Amino acid sequence: MNPARFLAATFAAASLGAVLPGSASADDAPSPCASLKRIVAAAPGGLASLTPDDGKGVAQPYGDDAQCSASGGSYQCTWTPHHDAGSSADALQAVAADIASCLPEATHDQNSPGRQHFYLGAPGKRTEITLAPAGSARLRLVVSGQ
Repeated sequence: MNPARFLAATFAAASLGAVLPGSASADDAPSPCASLKRIVAAAPGGLASLTPDDGKGVAQPYGDDAQCSASGGSYQCTWTPHHDAGSSADALQAVAADIASCLPEATHDQNSPGRQHFYLGAPGKRTEITLAPAGSARLRLVVSGQ
């Protein structure tokens, strides 16, 4: 490489490093699809093996205060939608769209402003996904297995 090109390439790389030194972006957030698929893969019998962090990726595009837990045959997360997510009903619809997009094999059998419901699998090995308001300003996602 000639010296002029080497200097130009070095300057360009240094400039890029100065502009983007470890900057975080929305792409660094956990993927809703990866989180949903991990949760659904654990269902119906392994939901108790999930950690609180396993579900946070579902909520993070819409809220930063997700609290998730496993108990018995279910895994649930609740969170407060960001103000820029619109109303709780808008956020509920957006998360439902993520579920439908990420899990195309799921049947979406209830689509209302107050409740979204999906299921996967045959009776007896069914995984249910319910998204609904939790009070006036929070959303709740519950994944359960039968």
